[in-house]
Amino acid sequence: MADKDYYKILGVPKNAAKEDIKKAFKRLAMQCHPDRAPADKKQEYEDKFKEINEAVSVLGDDKKRQQYDQFGSASFQGGSGYEGYDFSDVMSQFKSGMFGDFDDVFEHIFGQGGKRSRRGADLGYETDLTLEEAASGVEKSISLNKLEQCASCHGQGAHDFKNCSHCQGSGYMRKTQRTPFGVFQQTGPCPYCHGRGELPQDSCSACHGEGVVRKKKTIEVNIPAGVEEGMRLRVAGEGEIGEQNGPAGDLYVIIRIKDHRYFERKGLDLHITVPISFTQAVLGDEIEVPIIDGKAKLKIPPGTSSETIFRMKGKGLPSLRHQDQGDEMVKVRIEVPPKLSKKQIELLKQLHEEKPSKGFLERIFG
Repeated sequence: MADKDYYKILGVPKNAAKEDIKKAFKRLAMQCHPDRAPADKKQEYEDKFKEINEAVSVLGDDKKRQQYDQFGSASFQGGSGYEGYDFSDVMSQFKSGMFGDFDDVFEHIFGQGGKRSRRGADLGYETDLTLEEAASGVEKSISLNKLEQCASCHGQGAHDFKNCSHCQGSGYMRKTQRTPFGVFQQTGPCPYCHGRGELPQDSCSACHGEGVVRKKKTIEVNIPAGVEEGMRLRVAGEGEIGEQNGPAGDLYVIIRIKDHRYFERKGLDLHITVPISFTQAVLGDEIEVPIIDGKAKLKIPPGTSSETIFRMKGKGLPSLRHQDQGDEMVKVRIEVPPKLSKKQIELLKQLHEEKPSKGFLERIFG
């Protein structure tokens, strides 16, 4: 079999640094991934994809690269693999998604073996806010019982490890099966070390070999002004720790806003109903009304009808995403007193006896 030029396959010089090899691999993998192939070129793309994986598997490992530079690709069993490694199986190491996670694949090829960590679980926490807190923003202390890395063994579950003798520390084992259709090879995580490549020689007493412990932790969360009911705020890295020292998940703080005694929220606007007297409606007045952060003056013009709505611009809630500010919508409702003094009754009678101005019935009947 002809000697393969792995440097030419990846398009890098013979003195290329490992980082340059990594970049070349990622670029070519994006171009040649079988998922990108036209219908009539599936096999061509797959062959090319296997070829660049084979090249990077050799040039990305210092020991393999030195052997290749001395003896060429023939030293790798005709290019089919290195020490039993099946290059075509690299394709199965990609994660879900069209092109997967190239960095994970690259680390696996470069000698990290099966020592793969897993991201920890996300956590959710509901917190109740008053409308005032939602309007101004607030810092909340959140207490969680969650899994954290064991400080004693640094998440390893043990203090003493040795390479797994079953997979020689690679974390993967290859299974060969003969069938009437040929020989099939399958590579998977080592069942003895579960893909870690090493076996513990003891067990951490603090976490009982789990590598994680459940702890109570208090987290300070800054809730910005303008949050809305049901909104989820992400706090990165405050979920549970991942397996095998994997990155922690995220914490999602779910906002619940309590009903307000006076205000009803509609988007950025606040709505409130305020009672006024009959004389205030007729003669006009300046009244004091509640706003979200205190009180403000509102002018009632003479002759105001009940259920009239006045807009107090900029007295609503702030926008979380923009510089906008909502308004406060004040509905006035004429309140009839349940009891009147003799003097008030007499004055109302006099008002009733006065001839009214041309009104509704006169406008209809003339």
